[in-house]
Amino acid sequence: MDGINSGGAPAAYTGDVLRVRLDKMTKLREQGIEPYAGGYGRTHLSAEIHAGFAGLENTVVAVAGRLISKRDMGKNIFAHIQDGSGRIQIYARIDALGAENFALCKTFDVGDIIGVSGAVFRTQKGEVSVRAETVTMLAKSLRPLPEKFHGLTNVDLRYRQRYLDLIMNEESRQVFLRRTAVIRTMRDYLEEKGFLEVETPILQPIAGGAAARPFVTRHNALNMDMFLRIAPELPLKRLVVGGLERVFEIGRNFRNEGISIRHNPEFTMMELYMAYADYHDLMDLTEDMIRRIARIVPGTEKITYQGTEVSLAGPWRRLTMTEAVRLYAGVDFTAIKTDEEARAAAQAHGLELPPGAGRGRALNEFFENRAEAELIQPTFITGHPVEISPLARRNDERPEYTDRFELFIYGREIANGFSELNDPVDQRRRFEAQMAERARGDEEAHMMDEDFLQALEYGLPPTGGLGVGVDRLVMLLTDAASIRDVIFFPAMRGLE
Repeated sequence: MDGINSGGAPAAYTGDVLRVRLDKMTKLREQGIEPYAGGYGRTHLSAEIHAGFAGLENTVVAVAGRLISKRDMGKNIFAHIQDGSGRIQIYARIDALGAENFALCKTFDVGDIIGVSGAVFRTQKGEVSVRAETVTMLAKSLRPLPEKFHGLTNVDLRYRQRYLDLIMNEESRQVFLRRTAVIRTMRDYLEEKGFLEVETPILQPIAGGAAARPFVTRHNALNMDMFLRIAPELPLKRLVVGGLERVFEIGRNFRNEGISIRHNPEFTMMELYMAYADYHDLMDLTEDMIRRIARIVPGTEKITYQGTEVSLAGPWRRLTMTEAVRLYAGVDFTAIKTDEEARAAAQAHGLELPPGAGRGRALNEFFENRAEAELIQPTFITGHPVEISPLARRNDERPEYTDRFELFIYGREIANGFSELNDPVDQRRRFEAQMAERARGDEEAHMMDEDFLQALEYGLPPTGGLGVGVDRLVMLLTDAASIRDVIFFPAMRGLE
């Protein structure tokens, strides 16, 4: 900042508005006024003053926030500042402030962060306000706020410059406040149920726990490639082996995949494991937890998402994948006995299968392409084929299927869970089958994890596992059309 202090602007500061504001900042320093304060003794938030006006009227308070409007009427100035709780009007008069402070007040620009102390009162028009007795510059804004006073509507700019979105759009602020409330309520619920919150590594030597392409990085000191985790599943199950019978983690996962309104390469998951429980127990827990969150955060079990009414009141529907495909695609997989028949059925319905795909993958393709979008009201889908569920326990009656479920709401997967595979011999065979898939070019197939197999060989109790997509749940409960609307800093393509 030496160039600025001496009156010279760095090369990056171009444009008439920037130069004008930079000159104002320089003049403040010439007058002995520091334009970037180290702190301020704020006594009240704007929301506290509005809510407690009856007890605060004529009381001197100190408020601070960003100047978002200003009407200079000569010897009077009306302005609004915005803090973390809302907005409040400031009324400044030359006879109350004095000529010097009033002159400082006149130099304030919309966007500046200021402090104001004065008495609380109500104007003739009935607006709760603060009558300024002192004003303080806390941070000079060199860039003007977007001209749209009532909201920033440029979607790309909202995502790239979230700070402007939060300043200009109260709706966005409320979405993120609700996001925090969803996570807090989820955490409280699980702790009430006796779950222990833990942390597991984000940097992992083997990418496991899901079918996804990982991000690869390099650890120089260890001279080895590592992966950003695609799921915390395998470390969490190691903890269950170690005797921590109920564990959960809320954290970031990373998957090197496409970006859409439902997908961001960095996203938040809640994953839990519960010893001596099965997938039926986890479906019950999932339904109860999400309904609890809905009752607390939006305050109702009947919500509207993108114009469609969705009832979270139970009990939620439960269908097998085979039943869903028969219902919505008109294809009965109970009558399809061989891989060849399954591939023929897929071809007849215009579905493309990966090379070597069998009956299980064909069933899943029918489900994803013909049935999934129809599941508007909350629906648990069970009976997933073994081929697409390498970490789930086989069903005792139908060993070609697993004890697994996915929860769909508004045609989108919200949660995934299953009775965990705790047979180390079967798990090794599944990993070997996944490695064969990788050899055929499937980069999302699971890697071999010898340490996890060794942990299973010591004994994993019967365990149910659950993963909930926090971002998608927040989308649902805030009526957000895109996942980018509920992530502070979504992944964006670089500017040209």
